[in-house]
Amino acid sequence: MTRPIKVVQYGVGPIGSAIVKLLTGKQGVKIVGAIDIDREKVGKDLGDVAGAPKPLGICISSDADEVLSEAKAEVVLHSTTSYLNVVSPQILKCVKARSNVISTCEELAYPFETNEKIALKLDRFAKRYGVTVLGTGVNPGFVMDTLPIALTGACQNVTRISVTRIVDASKRRLPLQRKIGAGLTPEEFQRLVQERKVRHVGLEESIRMIAAALGWKLERVEETVEPVIAEADVESQFLKVAKGRVAGVKQVGRGTVGRREAITLDLQMYVGAKEPRDSVVIEGVPPIDMTIRGGVHGDLATAAIAVNSIPKVLKAEPGLLTMKDLPVLSAIP
Repeated sequence: MTRPIKVVQYGVGPIGSAIVKLLTGKQGVKIVGAIDIDREKVGKDLGDVAGAPKPLGICISSDADEVLSEAKAEVVLHSTTSYLNVVSPQILKCVKARSNVISTCEELAYPFETNEKIALKLDRFAKRYGVTVLGTGVNPGFVMDTLPIALTGACQNVTRISVTRIVDASKRRLPLQRKIGAGLTPEEFQRLVQERKVRHVGLEESIRMIAAALGWKLERVEETVEPVIAEADVESQFLKVAKGRVAGVKQVGRGTVGRREAITLDLQMYVGAKEPRDSVVIEGVPPIDMTIRGGVHGDLATAAIAVNSIPKVLKAEPGLLTMKDLPVLSAIP
């Protein structure tokens, strides 16, 4: 019988918890450790904190070095924050413990131009220790980059790619609702946008991944961030948004190639969004127009993509990779 793959969960927030719950129902994997710095979680059973069907007999620890050293896991599933300068020391600890890393850090999805120095360091250390590091998720990681890249495989040539993602944020986790400014006044929203505290992280990474996959040289990448104002009172499980306040964000990323807008990513994420969907339009030969009605559920899909990446990452070459570098994922039993 094949020995189960040993996995450590690094970060037990909403996404980390979703990953843990998914792992407990998968064959061939065994959770052997958990790391989190939240004092309310440290010392408690991972299954209880993550909302798994039963306790898992794994105590959450804040000592990453100890967990990684003792667990000797083949894979660390990492989900702490969006920003690469914050998570890179955490990922390096995992790499030095000779564990492969699959992270939901958005800036890790394609960091070679946006965070070049850190990306080169991670790549160098991953190769030195013989492991693979991957940044992934639903967005970035799938809907607005990997999916359109895959669809271009049916095209003889491509001149333009447009992706529209409309998400009803009322069905998503509280940290995401806060990150898109739900409940703020328009003035508060604009101030926090200027401070880069309210925005979706990852559109630029997705644009650059698409361009790299197609061999396009980007001349410019631009983003605009605007509030979506509630036209009536709306609410989620976690908060209420009064009419006239911010329900969420409309964020558009544009990539220019040869003085033309070749890549457009339009993300509308707000509480009470009508007709959520994911649409990919490819101008080329032949043209492709694909829509997923209802859209892909972000939190569930992020956990699925992280877990389903495990067998591909274990077979991959050492180094820092992106989703465009891996074979097509499939659900694992």
